[in-house]
Amino acid sequence: MAKARRAQTGFLRLSSAGFELAASIIGFAALGYGFDRHYDTAPRGVLIGTGLGLVGGLYNLVKGALRATRKFDQETKT
Repeated sequence: MAKARRAQTGFLRLSSAGFELAASIIGFAALGYGFDRHYDTAPRGVLIGTGLGLVGGLYNLVKGALRATRKFDQETKT
């Protein structure tokens, strides 16, 4: 039972990381779209927003992966 629960929490962590990456890209692209509509600067705002969302989302994804790797290493050593 403990292995199944551990596998389930691992899957939930990975899926939430994927959703977080997608949400950051979509969110920043939407902000860029709103900026474009307000200031009539299309497509610069969408492109900059998408880039910022991608960089921020990937940063959080890598940070979470490193944290999970450290936690896994600590669990296997004990």
